[in-house]
Amino acid sequence: MNDRMNEIAFEIILYAGNGKSSAMEAIQEAKDGNFEEADQKIKEAGEELSKAHGVQTELLQEEAKGNGAGVNVILVHSQDHLMTAMTLRDMAVEIIELHRLRQEVR
Repeated sequence: MNDRMNEIAFEIILYAGNGKSSAMEAIQEAKDGNFEEADQKIKEAGEELSKAHGVQTELLQEEAKGNGAGVNVILVHSQDHLMTAMTLRDMAVEIIELHRLRQEVR
């Protein structure tokens, strides 16, 4: 289970990293006034974070069945990475909205 736990952790890190990158790209697109592109990047971020969340759900289901493998530092890191990426995506949505409002005022 330890090898599988590492695979799961790295899947979460991969998808969370993709989501975080897309959220940061969305902010930059909004800053440049490209709101359609910003919206697309936010959508991509959400899709990647959903994949990470799906992998996390599998892990939680295994734990609930009694198939947990104990504390794994890589897994803890992946959870931290996912939560940070999810928070960044939420903040990016707000930042994009502020840029939209700023554009409207000009």
